[in-house]
Amino acid sequence: MKTGIWRSIGRFILWDYPRASWQYDVMVALILAFLFLTPREWFRDQPRPASIVVLEGHEGADMLWLAPELLEGVPEGERSRRAADLIEAKLGRKVEIVRLDSILDAEKAPTGYLALIRR
Repeated sequence: MKTGIWRSIGRFILWDYPRASWQYDVMVALILAFLFLTPREWFRDQPRPASIVVLEGHEGADMLWLAPELLEGVPEGERSRRAADLIEAKLGRKVEIVRLDSILDAEKAPTGYLALIRR
């Protein structure tokens, strides 16, 4: 009797049932239940909010890193103004962007933007 139970457990772990058998269907149902019913927090798989990070500045200027999603789809000519609006909303004060540089990966896709603003 014990060998029968261990054989069933071994077949279950090794997925040794033919397709369209009831055992196969139970295993698929268990996997789907795990996928759809497991809370997202268990895996710490939270969406990353678009953000602005203030970096250490130098001589009367601050540097900020902007997530690429913040300026996605904004034409290059308007990018500086849009970045200034976002930074002003974050800092709560008027800013002047001296320079806005794109940080690109190997495929030339933006991975962020670096803004230099006057204090």
